[in-house]
Amino acid sequence: METLEVNGKPFYVQTLLGKGKGGYSYLVKDQALDNAGGRCYVLKQIHHEPCDYYQFGDKLESEMRDYRRLCEVGIPTPSLLDVDVTHERILKQYIPGETILDYVVSDRMQDSFLQQVMDMCKNLYSKGLNIDYFPTNFVVDDGSIVPANAGSLFYIDYECNQYMEEWDFEHWGSRYWSMTAELEEYLKNV
Repeated sequence: METLEVNGKPFYVQTLLGKGKGGYSYLVKDQALDNAGGRCYVLKQIHHEPCDYYQFGDKLESEMRDYRRLCEVGIPTPSLLDVDVTHERILKQYIPGETILDYVVSDRMQDSFLQQVMDMCKNLYSKGLNIDYFPTNFVVDDGSIVPANAGSLFYIDYECNQYMEEWDFEHWGSRYWSMTAELEEYLKNV
């Protein structure tokens, strides 16, 4: 079983959750037991692969800065638990549940999810910020995090940028929160 360390502590890779513009995210456990024992986390390994449509500075510093901004604005997001500067890795809380993409593709989208993202938008826009509204960046808590409020939406990415209308939810993100031509095109290519 592959291990990745964060500041000298081993974490055991369970699966690759996804690859984004800035890194690879893995579901990891803190014990090497198959499907039993240990706590789950997300370990993000920063990568330096080129991205034609996005410019980065220091990716690790951006992750930490954006996490702080999201917390200040009150956006529900996984807790940042540890940062390994040497290996360019971050360890964050794992939010169990399905993504908004899962809900859209299986025709189970709920009005409450749209209302929650619109509430996030109000907070973000008032501070001059946008997040990456792509539906894979939002997980619906299965009740593990907020037991009394299963169905709470978490923004699981930390990307946060200055507000630009063309990239806000209404002009860009909403195109992917239902079965639109844009989403169907995306699904053909994954």
